[in-house]
Amino acid sequence: QAQLVESGGGSVQAGGSLSLSCAGSGPLFGSNAMGWFRQRPGKEREYVAAVSWIGDRTTYAESVKGRFTISRDNAKKMLYLQMNNLKPEDTGVYYCAASQILYVTAEITPTPADFDSWGQGTHVTVSS
Repeated sequence: QAQLVESGGGSVQAGGSLSLSCAGSGPLFGSNAMGWFRQRPGKEREYVAAVSWIGDRTTYAESVKGRFTISRDNAKKMLYLQMNNLKPEDTGVYYCAASQILYVTAEITPTPADFDSWGQGTHVTVSS
């Protein structure tokens, strides 16, 4: 399993931007599909975005489409989430996750059960 550590969370006003990073380790990082999830206050963990192991296919939750961009750099074992035009409802704890089995296409909606390694999370607060 990959070991994952998120960073880059913080507080921002609505309309602002944040960039999250996830540092991975382990020999299988480059062969895993990767994803971002979030857990908003009082809500269950929900899918945000995912990227294929080589980075050529991505998929996004409808709520973030057009505002968030997921990307990865396998040489550096890094996963990124660029978040623009942030809204108060984007507030929550953001987690990166790795999957050894998920095949990413634009049509899928991954669930937490599709992922087998998780980071500890980073907090994002968007104020109105």
